Amino acid sequence: MPPFPPKMSWFLVFVVSLIAVCRASVCPCERAELCQQIHGERDFEVFVFDVGGKTWKSYNWSMVTTVAMFGKYDAELMCYAHSKGARVVLKGDVHLSYIVDQDNRTAWIMEKVNLAKSQFMDGINIDIEQAVEDGSPEYLALTDLVKETTEAFHREIPGSQVSFDVAWSPKCIDKRCYDYVTIAEFCDLLFVMSYDEQSQIMGDCIAMANAPLSQTLDAYNQYLNLNIEPKKLVMGVPWYGYDYPCLNLSQEGICSIAEVPFRGAPCSDAAGRQKPYSWIMKQVNSSMSGRLWDSKQHAPYFNYKDQKGKIHQVWYDDPQSIGPKADLVKSKGLRGIGMWNGNILDYSEDPVARQQTAMMWNALLGC
Repeated sequence: MPPFPPKMSWFLVFVVSLIAVCRASVCPCERAELCQQIHGERDFEVFVFDVGGKTWKSYNWSMVTTVAMFGKYDAELMCYAHSKGARVVLKGDVHLSYIVDQDNRTAWIMEKVNLAKSQFMDGINIDIEQAVEDGSPEYLALTDLVKETTEAFHREIPGSQVSFDVAWSPKCIDKRCYDYVTIAEFCDLLFVMSYDEQSQIMGDCIAMANAPLSQTLDAYNQYLNLNIEPKKLVMGVPWYGYDYPCLNLSQEGICSIAEVPFRGAPCSDAAGRQKPYSWIMKQVNSSMSGRLWDSKQHAPYFNYKDQKGKIHQVWYDDPQSIGPKADLVKSKGLRGIGMWNGNILDYSEDPVARQQTAMMWNALLGC
């Protein structure tokens, strides 16, 4: 949202938000009780990001506890999730330079609270992945934003949930030097994005696993060593992979990739393209290598040639690589697990696809 002039921001957002609340005063569900916000906690959180469409109808709703609606608002999804006892939460994103100003911050929070009320939602997922310097005005404003957002949502929507998305490690990944400890104290849970772990490649520019097992698990120890409560942490796993065009494929199978810098690193996974699990399962069958397994990174991969004869290497996660990560969730007593994102499996009636999709959902519960 572009910033309003300081003196106008609070008032304009108030008016817009008030109109939104009034317009949505009628419950869109078949039964009025389905518009009531979800209260109470589940012992185990399965946090699903939904980016739009209707594939949510095929989710394993016996598992889902929270849906973060990152696509267009879908009243049908809200009603159905509530019928299953699952929360539906808003996406919250804003330029940090804008909310350094207290009035702007208050206006943004009011807008989100009123939007949640008008859409019969159950909270907000704050997804701010911007670079922040330790101790900067943005650093302080971000922490205040989480605190004030949580207070406002809990006050205005009793039982609501406020979550905050964090990088796979708290060690200033992608220059996101946040006050992780204080933010964790203020919000209800941290969604740890245990993927895109090659966003900063400091060594050789080569294709690697999206979420190597040992690196992923070590990062949770880093969070826990900050004395962040295990029950504040939800593990996020990828239901997608990276397709890297190889500049060269060595005899040992190492794929050299283009140098694409990112936030201080000479190379990054931006040299590849994200591919959904549904595409990967089709492509691996026709690949030149078939499914391969890297025992060091504990991840599957394969090589294929495109129509121009260029070799690609694809790294991804599947039930075999996700299972041990889900086991850590249980062994460390974390709050739960989730994925980016729920829509990118193959939910067709094809029997092979149905089995693959069921196995990915079941992998969230461990080996």
